[in-house]
Amino acid sequence: MEGKEYIQPKLPNQELDYFKIIKILTSRWYWIAGSVVVFYIAALVYLWYTPQTFATTATMKFDEKRSEISDLVSVINNSDKGPSRVQSELAVLQSSNLLLNAIKDLDYKVSFFVEGRVRTSELYPHKPLKVNLLKFDSLNFYSGVITFKPINKTSFNLTYNEGGVVKNNKYIYFSPITIGNTVFNIASPGSDSRENAVFLFKFNIPESFLGRVKGGFSAGETAKNSNIIALRETDSNPVFAADVLNAIMNEYLKYDRGHKTESATQMIQFIDDQLDTMRSRVKGSEGSIQNFKQSSKILDVSTASDSELGKAKDIDAQRSLLKIQLLAVNQLKQQVDQDRNNANINFNFEGNIDPMLAALVSSLNNLITEKQSLLKIYNTASPQIQSINQQILEVKNSAYQNINTTIARLRRNIEYLDAQLSGVNQRIEKLPIAERNLVSLKRDFEVNDKVYSFLSEKKLEAQISRSAILPGASIIEPAQPNHSPVSPNVGGVKRQAIIYGLVLGLGAIILIRILNPYIYDKETIESLTTVPIIGVIRKFPHDIDESGSKILALSKPKSIFAESVRSVRTNLNFLAAEKKSKVICITSEIAGEGKSFVAVNLSSTLSLIDKKVVIIAADLRRSKLHKTLGINNNIGLSNYLINQNSLEEIIQPTEQENLDFISSGPVPPNPSELLHTRKMTDLIEKLRERYDIIMVDTAPVGLVSDAIPLIRLSDINVFVIRSGKSKYYSATIPQKIASEYHLNNTVIILNAFKEDILHSRYYTTKFTGESYNTRYYYYSDYSGYDAEGYYTDDEQKNKWWNIKRWFK
Repeated sequence: MEGKEYIQPKLPNQELDYFKIIKILTSRWYWIAGSVVVFYIAALVYLWYTPQTFATTATMKFDEKRSEISDLVSVINNSDKGPSRVQSELAVLQSSNLLLNAIKDLDYKVSFFVEGRVRTSELYPHKPLKVNLLKFDSLNFYSGVITFKPINKTSFNLTYNEGGVVKNNKYIYFSPITIGNTVFNIASPGSDSRENAVFLFKFNIPESFLGRVKGGFSAGETAKNSNIIALRETDSNPVFAADVLNAIMNEYLKYDRGHKTESATQMIQFIDDQLDTMRSRVKGSEGSIQNFKQSSKILDVSTASDSELGKAKDIDAQRSLLKIQLLAVNQLKQQVDQDRNNANINFNFEGNIDPMLAALVSSLNNLITEKQSLLKIYNTASPQIQSINQQILEVKNSAYQNINTTIARLRRNIEYLDAQLSGVNQRIEKLPIAERNLVSLKRDFEVNDKVYSFLSEKKLEAQISRSAILPGASIIEPAQPNHSPVSPNVGGVKRQAIIYGLVLGLGAIILIRILNPYIYDKETIESLTTVPIIGVIRKFPHDIDESGSKILALSKPKSIFAESVRSVRTNLNFLAAEKKSKVICITSEIAGEGKSFVAVNLSSTLSLIDKKVVIIAADLRRSKLHKTLGINNNIGLSNYLINQNSLEEIIQPTEQENLDFISSGPVPPNPSELLHTRKMTDLIEKLRERYDIIMVDTAPVGLVSDAIPLIRLSDINVFVIRSGKSKYYSATIPQKIASEYHLNNTVIILNAFKEDILHSRYYTTKFTGESYNTRYYYYSDYSGYDAEGYYTDDEQKNKWWNIKRWFK
């Protein structure tokens, strides 16, 4: 019945239970274990089918030798803004031309393979066959895979694809074989060519390996601003990786030495050009002297003539050398103007060339080399190229000024020598004609001879200098084959598989919980409503037949289920204790939550304690209680409410002592209106006089309003929530009804509870503080009491427990 005042209690405090969280996450341990096993098997399959790759490393050192003049030039031209020498050389190391030259140093022309169950493996450097190329065009050759299978000691089969047609032909060792434009022979069967041995081979050119080598090659500084670099080659064949890495380093040393000897080579070439000219002049001068002596019958010149001859000879020699030097400087100016790859000073004559010019040319050469390296990475409009162009322009301007100054100085020196030579020539003009002509011829000869000797000496110096030039780098640690794979990382892949398996298993548990819309335990109900829970009825231990005739708590009196029903019965006795006769109304949100099931079992247990109990099937729409009790439904509540039958006629006894039953009767057209009539109220009052407990099984309040008048008439309103069936919203309905009709007699029963840690709430309810005064009822959910020997359910559980103990 309605209370006088409804007081809104507060929700109890709930504390996070960390131990319960662990239990939730491990509740489906077999999901986690299965997920780990699946991922681990997938990892093993991946490792089985994935080819291994190996990394080989080596170390090189760049020699940084800089003079004070070059340091000064760097400061003047802000060369520090550009990339370092190490960065430029790294670009050279990774250039296609250098890599192609390195590949040419390997035995690359024929590759051999062997087929396995999973993949085809390269046999490098092992060669099971001796294949000789007789005709090979690098631009047009057969690049397909050829399969070799020996037949006997003299013949073999080759299988290959030509023009989309697979061909299988028999050949004899040492005989020419033509496939496409390629002609070769197989010289011998080899030690590995047994009758069941099958090998594959293919022909290559250096470009065939360029992508493979370039894709696996990397180089970088071992530390910032260090001149030591680490080189690394990654490949599926560790021996090939080591060989190609060593070839790259050796090829770089050749390139670097050749680059540094270019200046000396240009110098020698320039001197050779001048020597060719001087050589013909010397021979011509010598012949002219002999012919003049024979025709004029003069053996030698006088002492005076000899003195003038010596002066003229020295001046002419100096003039000739200055002119050659002027020619070299002009050639250098043309090289700078034409922006050639390198602009080198040929040689220095007695210190007439400014050392600063040599430093400027060296700086210009380095900047041009850096620009060529950067152009392989950046386009011409990039900031890096624009910056280095600006540096080149600044160095060129400085070089132009120095070159012009040098040219002017050389010309002044030549003019000075010309003035001195003019005085000597005037004195020679005063000599006799024959003697004067001889002096002129001897002067030309000695001047040419002196210049020729000087040029020969400079050529020898240049050749010695070139032979003494060493590469600007050295190999610190050559590459050695590393047979430990770097990919796939076996340990890492297995660890990742285990981690992914754990994450997926735990993620599935968390996802199932997040997507779960149902109530499973009492803590969830306590977090949603302040309506007290008077008990938890365990899930019936056996299958329930359609009629429900075997679901009474009396059929299994020693089961946990029966004991949970008794616990609810005990708490019901404390409710409305002042009432001599209690009206208990049982409802739920929707059908199927077990309200009729609860009503029957509670009634049966109440009748065992000498309580006269009557069950009313007040669900006039689709009641099934008569099937459970095995009673005819021809006459029932609906007949009484429309005055067709009397009270005595609708009350039917059951097989259980002290338990009577009023069925719903035929379905009326207006069930809700019948339950709102005065007749229904009078029925309850009459039953109070006869029975101690009046158990009313009503229709679901979430679907129809039939139960509302009965709820308002009842002393105790029991709202049934079924574990795993009722949704979160259903827990809020009892409080809404109590608040709307000012009821203080509403309680909740959690029905069909079965312990499932996965869906349990990870909070523990603490009835302390403000929530302590909330109505609280003692009961147990009978979880964790396995094998205690008090229940018949323990027998089966004991067997399972013994099996688990045996495994342990």
